[in-house]
Order: sequence, then structure tokens, then C-alpha cells
Amino acid sequence: MQPPPDDAWEPWSPDELFARLGGPKTDWYIVGGWALDLWHGEPTRAHEDLEFSVLACQAQRYRGVLSDLEFFTAKDGKLDHLPLVEPLPMDVWQQWGADIGAGRWRVDMMVDRGSPDIWVYKRDPSFTLPRTKAIRATAGGIPYLAPHIVLLFKARHAREKDHGDFRNALPRLESSEKSALRRWLEVLHPGHAWIQQLQSS
Repeated sequence: MQPPPDDAWEPWSPDELFARLGGPKTDWYIVGGWALDLWHGEPTRAHEDLEFSVLACQAQRYRGVLSDLEFFTAKDGKLDHLPLVEPLPMDVWQQWGADIGAGRWRVDMMVDRGSPDIWVYKRDPSFTLPRTKAIRATAGGIPYLAPHIVLLFKARHAREKDHGDFRNALPRLESSEKSALRRWLEVLHPGHAWIQQLQSS
């Protein structure tokens, strides 16, 4: 099965994904730029995709819930079809969900290899948090990754949109969130431009 073109995104909204996944759960949550906007309570910019994360032990179940989509593993710049009957390979952290009839991508599903109680940073498993601290929810119940953790992910590539997301978030971050993000950056990305801004804010 051939995937849509890489740029053929027409993503669902967080509200639509929330409705399809059956309401609030602790084993899935919105990540990326949309997570920040759920935290802000309003859109701050356009989003080209919709990223969410699920516990590895639940990935197969959620693919089944979203069975109107065909999922493709995204690894090393390649997209490979993964039929529902096949388990998710252990070396895959990301799957794109395609609406084949429409020729459009709808969701980007990440894999969280933590436990039901502990969130684990996939780029350095020594960084952990209680899941109750790492995952929050909107007033309507949509779960999302805490803003300072989203920014930790964004710090690695620091694209223009990531710098914009950081600038928008900085005035609203709590002092404990700023301190945690600064500590993480000092370990994982020493010399990062955001460290000084976090110290002086």
C-alpha cells in the first residue's frame, strides 16, 4: 500500500481525536505544538499536523480504535505500511495515520515507552516524571503533555516555530517549570540559547 505524499496533511483537531478515542485516558495525550495551544487555551499559530502519544502497550489497541486509518511506520525518513495484524516493532517510535480514500494524513502517533505510572523521556531514559505530573488536561478533558516538557522536545531542533513557541510560553511558565526546563537543557543541550532566557525571566 502506497502512502500519501509526505506533505498531504489535513489533520484532525484535538477535539476530533478526543471524540474518536473515547474521552479522557491517561495512556494517550496530545504532544507538540498543539499541546502548547491546549495549555494556552487558544490557538497561537497554524499546525501542519496533529501529534499524540500512546503507551507502547496500548499502541495496538489505539490503532484498532482508529481502524478507518491505515498506519505507516515513520523511521529513518521512510514510511512503511504496518497492517493492523502486525505488532509495532520495538525500534519504531512514530506512526503516521492516513485516510487512504482522501489521500490525506490525519494523525501522527508517537510511542511512549514509560509505564502507566511513570513518564520517560525517550531521548534519555534517565529523565523521568510521575505520569500525573507530566500529563495535564484541558477543562474539557483533553489530555496533553506539560508545556515545559514539550519545550524540551522542541529544544533539540529549535526551528523558527519552536523559538516562537518558546517565546509565547516563557511568560506563562511557572517558576518550577522554568527551573526544571533549565536543568534539563543544561544536561542535554548545554549552551542552548534558551538557558539564559530562562535564567533571566
